[in-house]
Amino acid sequence: MPRLADLVELVRAPAALSVPGDVIAGAAAAGGLDRRTPALAGASVLLYWAGMAANDWADRDLDAVERPERPIPSGRVSPTAALGVAAGLTAAGLALAGAAGGRRAAAVAVPLAAAVWAYDLKAKNSPAGPPMMALCRGLDVLLGAGDGRTVRAVPAALTVAAHTWTVTALSRREVTGTDVALPLGTLTATTLIAAGAAVGRTRRTGPTPTAGTAAGSTVRTAVSAVTRSEVAGLARAALPAGLAVWYALRYGTAQARVVAEPTAGRVRAAVGAGITGLPPLQGALTARAGSGLLGLAVAAAAPLARRLARRVSPT
Repeated sequence: MPRLADLVELVRAPAALSVPGDVIAGAAAAGGLDRRTPALAGASVLLYWAGMAANDWADRDLDAVERPERPIPSGRVSPTAALGVAAGLTAAGLALAGAAGGRRAAAVAVPLAAAVWAYDLKAKNSPAGPPMMALCRGLDVLLGAGDGRTVRAVPAALTVAAHTWTVTALSRREVTGTDVALPLGTLTATTLIAAGAAVGRTRRTGPTPTAGTAAGSTVRTAVSAVTRSEVAGLARAALPAGLAVWYALRYGTAQARVVAEPTAGRVRAAVGAGITGLPPLQGALTARAGSGLLGLAVAAAAPLARRLARRVSPT
């Protein structure tokens, strides 16, 4: 019977702090934030953990050579137990998604689970690896749309998918190191991703002055209303931009270090930064959709994720 600490390491439990923000960003963008969102985020976490366990089960022979300290090759978790954990978490994630979001959520959760297993069992070591993992995270964002307008969540899903593509491309060089071209390419993509999250259109969340109300007020009241509206608009625009800059600095700096010295250790550090540094990007997307305080709460997971990553590797 594996210890709890070994299972935590198997599923990279702390890395799941980067997951709920997918669902929240999708729900905010689609206008579907409601009481079901936390449960859908929980389903997303379960599917993420399932993918991590399935990943180590599929890689058990390779890890015996390259990473013998991992739970399966070290003998702390048997292959059978790891496969059982992966299957059980998948079933639990699908059940929770269906119970919380009904058929619409299940229609996203089922292909999401299939994509996770396809990545782990087949696509990971092929050219299809990065786009398949990007598909997983994109679907994860759409899972949060619920009964909202799913099409509105597509830009957020594409943004998170693009980020995931860069992390996955780097992760394929965690053991061997890389050449300069790869981190240069991912760093360029990260810059564009951050810029898109920073300057995208921010949805208004409150009423705005109209010509009729201004005409029926004194000049001073009208000017005051316009000023408050402008200040609120600037604040709504500044928050996503600030969170996007935070994301770009955290993940971009790690990639710049790989450009300077493309060793395996620095690649692993950049992958870790890409995983634990995702919440500020999710927060920017959430704030851009008009949920500023919730966006800040999502982004706040990043420091905790970094602290926990020192104990349990997220990669």
